[in-house]
Amino acid sequence: MQNFNPNVPSGPLENRWDKHKFDLALIAPQNRKKYKIIVIGTGLAGASLCATLGEAGYNIKSFCYNDSPRRAHSIAAQGGVNASKNYQNDGDSTWRLFYDTIKGGDFRARESNIYRLAQLSCNIIDQAVSQGVPFAREYSGYLANRSFGGTQVSRTFYARGQTGQQLLLGAYSSMSKEIASGRVTHQSRSEMLEMIIIDGKARGVVVRNLVSGEISAHVADCVVLCTGGYSNAYYLSTNAMGCNTSATWRAFKNGAYFANPSFTQIHPTCVPPTGDSQSKLTLMSESLRNDGRIWSPKNTEDCDKNPNDIQEQDRDYFLERMYPAFANLVPRDIASRALKGICDEGRGVGSLFNNQRLGVYLDFSSVIEKIGIEKVKEKYGNLFDMYKSITGENPYEVPMKIYPAPHYTMGGLWVDYNLMTSINGLFACGEANFSDHGANRLGASALMQGLADGYFIAPQTVANYLARSKFEEIDLDHPEVIATIDTVKTRIEKLMNAPKPEYSPDYFHKKIGSILWTTCGMARDKDSLEAAIKDINDLKKLFWNSIKVTGSESDFNQTLEKAGRVADFIELGHLMCVDALDREESCGAHARLEYLAESGDAMRDDENYGYVAAWEFNDDGPVLHKEHLDFEFIKPTYRDYK
Repeated sequence: MQNFNPNVPSGPLENRWDKHKFDLALIAPQNRKKYKIIVIGTGLAGASLCATLGEAGYNIKSFCYNDSPRRAHSIAAQGGVNASKNYQNDGDSTWRLFYDTIKGGDFRARESNIYRLAQLSCNIIDQAVSQGVPFAREYSGYLANRSFGGTQVSRTFYARGQTGQQLLLGAYSSMSKEIASGRVTHQSRSEMLEMIIIDGKARGVVVRNLVSGEISAHVADCVVLCTGGYSNAYYLSTNAMGCNTSATWRAFKNGAYFANPSFTQIHPTCVPPTGDSQSKLTLMSESLRNDGRIWSPKNTEDCDKNPNDIQEQDRDYFLERMYPAFANLVPRDIASRALKGICDEGRGVGSLFNNQRLGVYLDFSSVIEKIGIEKVKEKYGNLFDMYKSITGENPYEVPMKIYPAPHYTMGGLWVDYNLMTSINGLFACGEANFSDHGANRLGASALMQGLADGYFIAPQTVANYLARSKFEEIDLDHPEVIATIDTVKTRIEKLMNAPKPEYSPDYFHKKIGSILWTTCGMARDKDSLEAAIKDINDLKKLFWNSIKVTGSESDFNQTLEKAGRVADFIELGHLMCVDALDREESCGAHARLEYLAESGDAMRDDENYGYVAAWEFNDDGPVLHKEHLDFEFIKPTYRDYK
């Protein structure tokens, strides 16, 4: 029997986390060294969790597939991290951060989880500052703030356009201290390929050394997945090319429920695609929308002109026109749909891609004229330099071109209030779980969630699980451990020896990415999703019949790595489309064309779809479980940003 109890505490919302913490069982400091915990992933959630649990005295085994924990994709986050410090005295509060986040997610997440996140946001800033994270400061010395989408206050703390990198270095430095102490043992270049489940509990993992090809098992008292999201299922995304879903997918196939897999975020401000040979896309921080103005030509005949030659009266600042209250800082899902609509009308700019111009302008001429180029360089210099190195265009002189791209996934492993999945002893933190963002994530909230989970929530709830559980002694000779290793070896052998090897992993990755982008991306409808499900089933059969993996399984082999990850993307893509087809409403980033208002805004169906869709793996097809969402403190309303 799987665990499917949300374990949400009762009582006044502002007291729930504190009361819940008091009710959690503790482990005395002198007893913590008796427990072993495995942590997969070393991004903000994983590194902060290793540092915190190590400091507390537990024995931690940490794994990542990168050559260093510092290479985790958290390093790519640019814009900032939210916290309700209210330094700007502009009306911010814990309650307002809670409200903005639950509204931004279109009321498809738990109130208790989001309020806890808002409560802990200020602790995150204090923790990071104490580690020496170099947040931007005002002339007075106070920490500076800027605004992000979906808010009318300035609550985002930032380190130029390198916030994720600086926060990760802070967490990594704390983790390194614990590695030096011996309480944390870390292995880089190691990819988790399977879960070890014994008596219904997560008791370990099987990993492959990506340099030597060696397969090894590791056992512990519980396992925590901090492995990020699955936007790379789309092939072209803003994620690093190594980002994958394999760890969470192995958990799903072993009994962990997967929640809201179709809730994927398409970020509006990315460098547009330029050709079929591209392997990834590049994010341009949402912070640029503070001062940059988004526009497109009013007349299609102006689309191939130099933007500086287009007169002001011939420019359509369409977000300012459509959403005057929030203007260029509307939430990401709304901005992305608006950008797509402009390009679909034929008013896109830039080079032709598949017979369409995919781009609009992000223009900084007004702010440069207002505060001067040097001040703009102070705020956005590294982002402007990055854009110029990619496109060859100078954004100080001509507007940037932007277009939406897959960026973040709100869906993930279902977890309860304690961040435990439906498998006892298996926890999921950060983007690997579904818990805090509903159907759309607000900007600068991903770093907030990862660090809240790693520094403040999971250390408490993991300890509670350990204190309340009994564990039989297991070693590497346990039958389930041996059987799990055999399962991994059998799958690798199947990947290496397809009946008719012909196509590379990239061939199949592009295929599944194209299917998902056109049918389960910014726009979805019943007919296309049904066709996509059939196409993905056919693609899966072709994959296992025709995948071509060269080289040896007992050596460094990136083709083998990619093949295993793409096989999981294909299966996940199927679940994404099944979930999108089942949810006959539009909410947040899930835009079913049949359920959009004439204005293009999402039309929720709270009566029939006010739940978390938690999918259970079954050989005959996924089984849906519904966690109905109760709103005691916030009444779900139409998301009005106009």
